[in-house]
Amino acid sequence: MKRAIVIVIDSMGIGAMNDCSDYGDTKECNTLCNVAKKSGGIKVPNLYKLGIGNLAQIEGIEKNTSPIGKYGIMKEKSKGKDTTTGHWEMMGIILENPFKVYPKGFPDEIIERFIKETGCNGILANYPASGTKVIEDLHEEHERTKFPIIYTSADSVFQIAADINIIPIEKLYEYCKIARSILTDKYNVSRVIARPYHMVDSKPVRIGALRRDFSVEPTKDSTCDIILKNNGIVLGIGKIEDIFVGKGISHAIHTGGNTEGLNITLNAIKNKINLEELKTQKYDIKSYDKEFIFTNLVDTDMLYGHRNDYIGYKNAIEEIDSYLPEIMNNMTEEDLLIITADHGCDPTVEGTDHTREQVPIIVYSKNIIPEKLGEIESFDYVSKLILDWFGITI
Repeated sequence: MKRAIVIVIDSMGIGAMNDCSDYGDTKECNTLCNVAKKSGGIKVPNLYKLGIGNLAQIEGIEKNTSPIGKYGIMKEKSKGKDTTTGHWEMMGIILENPFKVYPKGFPDEIIERFIKETGCNGILANYPASGTKVIEDLHEEHERTKFPIIYTSADSVFQIAADINIIPIEKLYEYCKIARSILTDKYNVSRVIARPYHMVDSKPVRIGALRRDFSVEPTKDSTCDIILKNNGIVLGIGKIEDIFVGKGISHAIHTGGNTEGLNITLNAIKNKINLEELKTQKYDIKSYDKEFIFTNLVDTDMLYGHRNDYIGYKNAIEEIDSYLPEIMNNMTEEDLLIITADHGCDPTVEGTDHTREQVPIIVYSKNIIPEKLGEIESFDYVSKLILDWFGITI
């Protein structure tokens, strides 16, 4: 049985796009290279073997004259620099019209409707903010009023933060579903994100395992749908199911962070996961002859990129690299591995938002002929590789 494995290192961009200024970014944005330089060099011996050091001057990674993989850089064709846009484009959906952003907060008509339909009586914040800072600043008021904390960023997101001891997690999810129903059509918000937290030693700490993303449904069938229609299954690991609203995802596992996501991905490759327990409600798969394992590793973005923590970012990349030998050793000749990213989030530049960047792509299989792929004009190159690997024509 043929399998394709895509590992998305969330936000690991490798250089500003030519149109970055349209998104409020500068040419200095380069997540991977800047993290490596600022942290004194990055040690990724396995990505080195695959050829990542040949893509740019990355401190700590030498050029490799005999790489074992294919390597290149992909440019984003869609308009945007967010998770949904990047993942959708990888799966063959290119957005001509970007999702809307709200740099001054959400208009009164949205907030008033949200308050009315949720019955929450009021909200706090409603401005662009760092998720960690906004809960630090507003927790006491949140505790006093019981109002949810609403904030956004330079991306198209409506984020709802709450202490789960004040607003229980199921109520927070319900708030998000109501917001999702409001923020369609003319408001065109990409994602509503539940940001639960609790107090630890008198400090607010976000609970990554309980985060949920409520995205808009893909505008057309993605590569995931095409695989399902061609006798395949799609296992989404991490926030993949949320990004595609379950569409095209036959099996799903949510994760609390990168280590869990890496271990689950490895177990999936080893066939140590009971897929029967992971079926999503939309699909009832009786048999299949191909499998797509689709993993998002979010910590680089959520914990380190947005928090300007380049040391944490470096350590996260090195942890991912440490899993590659076992991942590759457990692959069969019928397996294809793709490692890439969905956008940038340079922790070394001013601000805490995503950055409009091109992304690396590394391709490996047991019988691959190493190759420099050069510059690729769209993330949907990933989709084409997968469909070709499976022998699916559309």
